[in-house]
Amino acid sequence: MRNSDKQGIDSLYEKDPIAADRVLWGRKSDPVSRRGFLKNSGLLAMSTALGMGIPFSRFMPAGLIPAAFAAESSPFEIAGKEGLIVLNDRPINAETPAHLLDDQVTPNRYMFIRNNGVAPENVNPETWQLEIGGESVERPTSFSIADLKQRFEEVTLQLQLECGGNGRSEFVPGASGNQWTTGAVGCPSFSGVRLRDVLNYCGVLSDAEYIGYYGADTHLSGDPDLDAISRGVPIAKALERESLIAWSMNGEDIPLQNGFPLRLVCAGWPASVSGKWLNKIVVRNQIHDGEKMAAPSYSVPVAPVAAGTRVANEDMRIIESMPVKSLISYPQSGITQNIRERLTVRGHAWAGDTQVAGVFISIDFGATWLPSALEGAANRLAWQNWETWVQFPQAGYYEVWARAMDLQGRSQPMVVPGWNPRGYLNNACHRVAVQVV
Repeated sequence: MRNSDKQGIDSLYEKDPIAADRVLWGRKSDPVSRRGFLKNSGLLAMSTALGMGIPFSRFMPAGLIPAAFAAESSPFEIAGKEGLIVLNDRPINAETPAHLLDDQVTPNRYMFIRNNGVAPENVNPETWQLEIGGESVERPTSFSIADLKQRFEEVTLQLQLECGGNGRSEFVPGASGNQWTTGAVGCPSFSGVRLRDVLNYCGVLSDAEYIGYYGADTHLSGDPDLDAISRGVPIAKALERESLIAWSMNGEDIPLQNGFPLRLVCAGWPASVSGKWLNKIVVRNQIHDGEKMAAPSYSVPVAPVAAGTRVANEDMRIIESMPVKSLISYPQSGITQNIRERLTVRGHAWAGDTQVAGVFISIDFGATWLPSALEGAANRLAWQNWETWVQFPQAGYYEVWARAMDLQGRSQPMVVPGWNPRGYLNNACHRVAVQVV
């Protein structure tokens, strides 16, 4: 890069760091990623743009964009929601800024929205019907919501849901789809009946392999013969005690955009298996073949591939349990901290079908890690809350990083993990920017 180009980029970084990164990424000679900047020529520009030094800059991974430059869109009005960032309005998809996920139980107003079709209108829960069918069910049956409440035990569980594409915006080359950052996750309390109780009532045949769901949302084309999405899970997952047919979220009706009046909740797997506006469940003697079950939807390569590789559908596998992950919900990224005071740091961690064993914090870009106090889960498949504090050694720019490890010893990577064509399963460490003065 010529000196004049460097000066121009440095100037652009002062005005618009995101645009500057895009310019740099377009130059093949510059090893820059969406999480990164040039460690040599860019470091001075970063310090200048931040307006302060970076005490642990020697530990910064090559290719790291300071968390202070993470861009958030302006909030958009959605009925019953507050502060969500809209990524798409047809269908509606909106994520929750990390600092609004600070509650131990995610409030309805902060639960993210991930839709594939258009939500039904004029829903009447009094006349709603849920049909149980499929080639591997003994007694096909239809239930009203009142039937479900009368015939089966009502249970309430806190259950964590995360979009399989959460974190997609950080993959390079970029992947198509909603460019989620960190906010397509939540852990509300759901009330309903166990899916297994309903299935056992109807009779599950010995050849059952999968269940699939259908919802009342309509395809974006408006064609009534097309499903917006129809996914499912293996029968073993469906029969877990935590898999629910739910009608309530946090003691209230489920918000319309989250599936009112009835939805599946199969926590720990991509939230796309937890069908909304639920009106039919089929018990299958094969892998369900509904809309978005086939690769490349919700699928990743069987073996690692180089970034940008074209992967044949037959070389993909369906995503099941989600990877270990954590979120810093306090403080909000970009705060200013007095050097004489300790900073409380807290958040949540989860690990798909298993549990989190520990959460660790770093303020020196991953050179050293300190443990946090980790709580147990409210119940299986709920996230776990953690908290700690940090003391900064001198003034300057810092990033607080969180890294979780599960019971199998699997830990979050510090940077974006293995690339895949659809940008799924990014469980890189979450980090927030802190200006210490």
